[in-house]
Formats: sequence, C-alpha cells, structure tokens
Amino acid sequence: MKKVLVLGATSAIAQATVRLLAARGASLYLVARHAERLEAVAQDARTRGAARVEAETLDLDDFAQHEPLVERATAALGGLDGALLAHGVLGDQEQAQRSYGETEKVLRTNFLSAVSLLTPLANRFEAQRAGTLVVISSVAGDRGRQSNYVYGASKGALSVFLQGLRNRLAPAGVAVVTVKPGFVDTPMTASVKKNALFASPEAVARGLLRAVDTHQDEVYLPDFWRPIMFLIRSIPERVFKRLKL
Repeated sequence: MKKVLVLGATSAIAQATVRLLAARGASLYLVARHAERLEAVAQDARTRGAARVEAETLDLDDFAQHEPLVERATAALGGLDGALLAHGVLGDQEQAQRSYGETEKVLRTNFLSAVSLLTPLANRFEAQRAGTLVVISSVAGDRGRQSNYVYGASKGALSVFLQGLRNRLAPAGVAVVTVKPGFVDTPMTASVKKNALFASPEAVARGLLRAVDTHQDEVYLPDFWRPIMFLIRSIPERVFKRLKL
C-alpha cells in the first residue's frame, strides 16, 4: 500500500501502523476527530519518511461526509491503493443493557459507519481493479459473551460483512483483510485489568502489515487467539450459556 487512507488515525493501533507505513515511504491521508492529536500523528509521520501526509478532522459518525471524504483523499494523494479502517468504540455493556440508545451508538460507530465508508471505497477499488481494504474487527465478534455482547455483535456483524465483500471483490483483484485483535493495551482498554493475553499496538500493527504483505484474508493478532477462539466457538451452547465469560 503506497497511497493509504487511514480512518481513525489517532487510535493506538492506527498510530503504530502509520509509523510503519511512513517508514516505507507511503503517502497518507489521515482522518480523526481530534485536531490536535491528529496533527501530532501527521507530524510524526512526516519525520519518519512518509512521501506525503494530509490530515482531515472529521467525525466518522457523520455518514453524509463519507463519499466526499473518499473523493478528497483520492484527489489529495493522486489516487488510492489502500485504506485502513481503525475507528471504533468499546461502549459500556451495562449501560447498553439498560438503554437501547447506548447500544445503537456502538452499532452505529463500529458497524454502520464502517459499512458506509467501505461502500464507496469498495466501488472505487473494484472499478480500478486494484487496492487493499484493511479493517480492524475483533475476536469479540466470534461468539457473543455476556460481558461484552453489544460490542461483540458490532464486530461480528462487521466480520460477516467483510466476508461477503471479500467474496465480491476477489475477482477484481481487490484484497479485503479482516484483522481480529484480542486484548490490546490501548486507551480504550485502560479500565480493563491487564494480563498476559494483552498485546501492544506495535505488535498488532506489525502483524497487520504482515497480513497485507502475505495476502492473508483474515488474521488473529496475536496468532494464539486463533486456537483460543476455535475452542470458544466449539463449546456447546447448553454449556456455554452457564459460563461467566
């Protein structure tokens, strides 16, 4: 990926990925909500060797801006051959259980916003018969658990959407990479007690780009989450529903 649109550029995983892309000499169009933090990411990318860096402050829950955003990014970089969708919210499971409004916010940001962005990006890449879409989902989407099923549902829906999109775009030579991190030590998980399963954003970023470079369709990061989630998916529902997970 040499001309890349990065959505949610101030998230920890996106920042780590931007640093790696910049070191490769990529041209970057960075989008996030917070102007000051976004400019810091952009400046860092410039110092690390990015060929070009443009930044735009935008709330990605504003769906009406998505198609114009893709147009602006394409014009600014003289084309696009990659996009990284890294924006999302963890939400508050307990609050979501009490209020549909909280549930809707999580679904809107994590799923519907991604679908709205992927639609013009997929159409553009399909027309040019080239490009790579990299989307951060989560292992939480592999099976609903009482502790985070609203977040998990948003990511599960996203993963299924990406499966269909990958199937559609493969004949056009467009790659769709689903990234499924487990626990990552980021500001979003600051309130979660850390353990040996937590990975750094830098490790996830390296795995993400390795998946792109080696043409993988779906990657669990770190790799040990693949067998863990296989086991969790394999537990019969009659047993699973009694577990405190």
